Amino acid sequence: MKDFIFNCTIIFQKSVFVITMYYLLLSLFGLYKKEDKGAEQCKPSKKFALLVAAHNEEMVIAKIIESLNELDYPKNMYDIFVIADNCDDNTASIARNYGANVYERNVSDKRGKGYALEWMFDRIFRMDKKYDAIAIFDADNLISKNFLKEMNYKLEQGYKVVQGYIDSKNPDDSWITQSYSISFWSANRLFQLARTNLGLSNQIGGTGFCMDVDILKKLGWGATCLTEDLEFTCKLVLNGHKVGWAHNAIVYDEKPLTLKQSWNQRKRWMQGFADVASRFFVKLMKKAIKERNFVALDCALYTMQPYLTVALGISVLLAFVQGANPLSQLLSKDIYPLVSMSQFLFTPLVMLLEIKLSKKMFMVFCLYSLNTLVSFKIFSILSSDNYYLNFLKAYDLTVYNLNTELYEPTVLYTILATAIYIAIFILILSIIDRKRSLKTFVWYLLYAIYTITWIPITIQGIIDKDKKEWSHTKHIRQISIQEVE
Repeated sequence: MKDFIFNCTIIFQKSVFVITMYYLLLSLFGLYKKEDKGAEQCKPSKKFALLVAAHNEEMVIAKIIESLNELDYPKNMYDIFVIADNCDDNTASIARNYGANVYERNVSDKRGKGYALEWMFDRIFRMDKKYDAIAIFDADNLISKNFLKEMNYKLEQGYKVVQGYIDSKNPDDSWITQSYSISFWSANRLFQLARTNLGLSNQIGGTGFCMDVDILKKLGWGATCLTEDLEFTCKLVLNGHKVGWAHNAIVYDEKPLTLKQSWNQRKRWMQGFADVASRFFVKLMKKAIKERNFVALDCALYTMQPYLTVALGISVLLAFVQGANPLSQLLSKDIYPLVSMSQFLFTPLVMLLEIKLSKKMFMVFCLYSLNTLVSFKIFSILSSDNYYLNFLKAYDLTVYNLNTELYEPTVLYTILATAIYIAIFILILSIIDRKRSLKTFVWYLLYAIYTITWIPITIQGIIDKDKKEWSHTKHIRQISIQEVE
């Protein structure tokens, strides 16, 4: 029985490892970015209805309307609509004063963005003026001037739904907003752009996307769960459509300031993911197998994100207990530290490619990553090569078959040396550049904590997947489009 359990855990870990490797390979295709200036040469042909969903957003509603009014697109080819959804503040009156077409909705038992959009779609369909596409935004967004030009270009290429680049308008407000920003920058490059390069379907991100009116009428919105964007993406893929990606159409989004706000928002996302997975995963897998459709398979795996996150956490825990880390077992002692360095530098490299990190700061991270080599060198000096395998297990925080007599003091000295290295590094950095660089460096280290919190958040989201309560994030910053571009 013991061997059976052990073999099952090994199979489980290797399955998680394979899926992890799939996403790693996928991400590598995002490192390449083709320069495409076709939007500038494409004649404006599509008429857009721009929808802003707002619930008690009097603090920020004016700024998004200002940015939409400044779009570099013929003014007679787009109109701005604000849905004042169950508001009890001045959102509606402020939006009217700034020239938007305001529709007030008061349906207290059906709160949430999905319901508000469905309500508004029906009214747009019945208007005398006809639109080719509808673009969706949140009230806290700011929109780049070229947004509609990029969307027009992608729609002319044949896409029925196109997602824009979701950026952050307040990355420097706190370590949480910085962590959010890093997460979105990475996802935009490593998963959205990568899927475009591979011919897969992208994922709708909840805001900053546009939909062809005809496809919306044909499929129907009907997406009223907590992640209506993912639900509609699944419907599109099931019906043979791909979501396009406009890397240069930027939407700046306000990120939560505190861990509590972030926790609630991400829990809501995971609730929605778990809900959608329960309804669409099997359908997508059937399509993938029956039609040998890799687009459907990729989308099916994406819906399983909450369960894959938990599975990864369990796999790491099993590695801690059993010392069965597939990566450390595959690599030689000369390669392992270099791979560890690469893991640390991969995200800073993406930030550098996205022009979110200076070359100077990237070099700082490169110098810091040498800490891995220092740790390995210290350990090799303090212990013989015969115990190298034990070192790998200790480096991975495992407690399996160790020679504690040699091992414990050696690990202690290695940890102490590493701590001293970090302290000296931070001290030097604070002397060279007391403010910006030090903050960026420390906040990047804290990004690891943000990443780890996904595991308990995801577990909560799965448990509460059938709860539909809407958690509203209050926005308190007035930032103009000129301040972020």
